[in-house]
Amino acid sequence: MQERLGGLSQENYVMHKLEDVIEEIVRFRDEREWAQFHTLKNLATALSIEAAELQELMLWKTDRESSAMIASRNGKQLCAAEIADVLIFALLFCKAADIEPMDAIRMKLKENEAKYPVELAKGKATKYSHLEVQIQE
Repeated sequence: MQERLGGLSQENYVMHKLEDVIEEIVRFRDEREWAQFHTLKNLATALSIEAAELQELMLWKTDRESSAMIASRNGKQLCAAEIADVLIFALLFCKAADIEPMDAIRMKLKENEAKYPVELAKGKATKYSHLEVQIQE
């Protein structure tokens, strides 16, 4: 396995690939001199707008219709383009704010593990503040 990953552990390989992608994004941005527009506020706004464009692809569709759309070649391409925009702006925001994305994700998962213990949250779409222990009688 490590041979296939260039001698890196799987985690280091993922981090290396993520760093490569971030470098590509920054190079693309810098070649166009767009960094001047990439304030934290503007990046957060762009991230929200791109997420809304992903939502727009599914607007007024049922869950079944949304799934069918994504299963189609064209629908998958449209969704991939929008999620790419979301990820690009999220990574640019992280870079501008000096946030390491993988650390932020792991921290949030740990936080959510505490908020949503398996025994209380499994199979439920309930906000953590409304989860209650079910008393068995």
